[in-house]
Amino acid sequence: MGATADKIKGTANEAIGKAKQGIGEATGSEKLQGEGAVQEIKGKGQKALGDAKEATKDAVNKAADAANKNL
Repeated sequence: MGATADKIKGTANEAIGKAKQGIGEATGSEKLQGEGAVQEIKGKGQKALGDAKEATKDAVNKAADAANKNL
């Protein structure tokens, strides 16, 4: 999966997780609150993975550009 897809899925999971937590609080469902917290953390991890992929790609591209300039 690409960096952008990871970021999009991460953002969606964060939003859904926060919503589940809110619904869980409103209804008194500790289970739903817990599920929401886990999903929110999963989303943050996905976004971080997307950021890392993007940073790696940028670094590789910069290195390749620098190498090509020195040829």
